[in-house]
Amino acid sequence: MLPPAETEWWNLRILIVEDEGALAQTLKRGLEEERYVADAVGNGLDALDYAVAAPYDVIILDVMLPGMDGFAVCRQLRQAGVGSHILMLTALSAVEQRVRGLDSGADDYLTKPFAFKELLARLRALGRRAREIKVGPLRVGDLILDEGTHEVCRAERAITLSPLEFRLLHCLMRHAGQVLSRDALLDQVWNYDYAGGSNIVDVYVRYLRRKIEEPGESHLLHTVRGVGYKLAENAE
Repeated sequence: MLPPAETEWWNLRILIVEDEGALAQTLKRGLEEERYVADAVGNGLDALDYAVAAPYDVIILDVMLPGMDGFAVCRQLRQAGVGSHILMLTALSAVEQRVRGLDSGADDYLTKPFAFKELLARLRALGRRAREIKVGPLRVGDLILDEGTHEVCRAERAITLSPLEFRLLHCLMRHAGQVLSRDALLDQVWNYDYAGGSNIVDVYVRYLRRKIEEPGESHLLHTVRGVGYKLAENAE
């Protein structure tokens, strides 16, 4: 079952992009102790790969990265359609640098050195903002999912889903039009707890497809061969 609305921010999935290995691991451990799910990478190219391949709620992005700086990473993430909230970390306190980060597509910034409690406060604020964005029914074509009542319908047809099917559909609808890999779905829906391999994703996708696509209804749940699945009104 999905967590209640008022506590959903505790379950944010976070990507840390920081080339200082010790700091990255300290942040990762600290966030996991606070019940967040956190991944860490050390350069911009890996950040782009991770953020495009799997859905993150917040990306903590350092400005000073090797090769491609945080400003360039932020711009490319936005150009790629990544909607994750971006919190930029900078050792530069100049107003011009902070403005540059926000103009690149960042949602907030934090100047190094910072207190971990302040980072948590910024994440809570971004979590609340993410929740406000998600308030209201999710829609893809004539398929509607109501997060508050856990009701799902297509046109006038009510659809009964198991808790896991609901979580899978919720994840796909939150990222409608985006291809999600099997590993990304395992992380988001099964919360890292399932050790049986990615075949369980294929099984539940089949269950879900049978329920949301009855004979005569258009296809919404598409298989992207060799990559994963996406929910969209068409396969383009």
